[in-house]
Amino acid sequence: MDISTLNSSSVGFNQSLNDLLAWDAADDLAISEVVSTVINDVRQQGDSALVSYTQQFDQWPAVSVDELIVSREQLKSAWDNLSADQADALTVAADRIRSYAEHQKLEPWSFIDDLDNSLGQKITPLERVGVYVPGGKAAYPSSVLMNVIPAKVARVPDITMVTPTPNGELNTLVLAAAWLAGVDKVIRVGGAQAVAALAYGTETVSAVDKIVGPGNIYVATAKKMVFGKVGIDMVAGPSEILIICDGKTNPDWIAMDLFSQAEHDENAQSILISLDAGFIDDVKNSMEKLLPTMERAAVIQSSLESRGGFIYAETAEQAVNIANRIAPEHLELSLDDAATWVDKIQHAGAIFVGRYTAEALGDYCAGPNHVLPTSGTSRFSSPLGVYDFQKRTSVIACSQAGASKLSATAAILAYGESLTAHARSAEFRKLLE
Repeated sequence: MDISTLNSSSVGFNQSLNDLLAWDAADDLAISEVVSTVINDVRQQGDSALVSYTQQFDQWPAVSVDELIVSREQLKSAWDNLSADQADALTVAADRIRSYAEHQKLEPWSFIDDLDNSLGQKITPLERVGVYVPGGKAAYPSSVLMNVIPAKVARVPDITMVTPTPNGELNTLVLAAAWLAGVDKVIRVGGAQAVAALAYGTETVSAVDKIVGPGNIYVATAKKMVFGKVGIDMVAGPSEILIICDGKTNPDWIAMDLFSQAEHDENAQSILISLDAGFIDDVKNSMEKLLPTMERAAVIQSSLESRGGFIYAETAEQAVNIANRIAPEHLELSLDDAATWVDKIQHAGAIFVGRYTAEALGDYCAGPNHVLPTSGTSRFSSPLGVYDFQKRTSVIACSQAGASKLSATAAILAYGESLTAHARSAEFRKLLE
């Protein structure tokens, strides 16, 4: 395989790294035009547009919106017909995700200030949430658990899941995961049309307050377009993994960890920063050996050759600086005393510490959420969590004396902004001398 190899000390490294990281498909004008048309059609035609686009894009002859709704009996049947191994695996993963999420819940608080005013914060769950679950090149029951369980822990009362079913084929694991997680309604629709239905509502689909969950570029573009009408978790790009290794980890492990993200799709990005130049060759040899054994070998190879990379760094400090610049979705620290480097990482969606902590464990069952910021957005955003499904509301209760005291301050500032009614409103509360 022909994979980009960079040396952090080389002239031109910064530009080469920028070229490697470049990702702008979300700004594709043609995609935006298609998505805009789909959204407008769903807004104007409602259920009939959902049926029409399902026939067109998923290639199965749904003739009414009733066929798009998955019944509770179908969900229960999917769960009941799982193998024992699959049911146990989903249950273990769900329990661990729920246990972690319980630690994330925001709680209300208040205090009394020196003017006897009560100031605080109220925490309220969102009323309706839409969860998008991919169903195209692959189906992801893990995404059902990761998106739905935190919303359930937050006590969201109404969760609608949308998922495409290409050729009309339902994925048993996805439906079983929806049953286990407690989804309230499942609708067999995907793409931009599903996002539009969740955002604006149709005769059958209730409009939600927030849309979460990963999808392809059409889904990501649609989420960006409806943001403002509804909340969204993030505009996610392709999957990413960055590994920092000192050369002491089994190269087969590292090669397979890089494969684990590359197999998502051709645009996924897998990068190794090695502190040992020779270790890069060891990993390349492992890749050549292991690639023929992979079911998705063609996708892995395309991903690695188009967006993968090896970077040689002379010191761990230099490697960490590069990692912070990349701000990856997933970061593995495959180093001696890896825990001592965690505090030096400023930007990453999730950090996997030590040689035994494969990123794949985080994808399924470690507990923390696998919905993570991509494309460098971990510089300003965080993993999906319970807090994404809770609203914070300020609560202010002034005492008579407190209002009187604060009125003078408020009035001065309001007059300074030429907002006389604001000033007078505050002054009316001032106690008579």
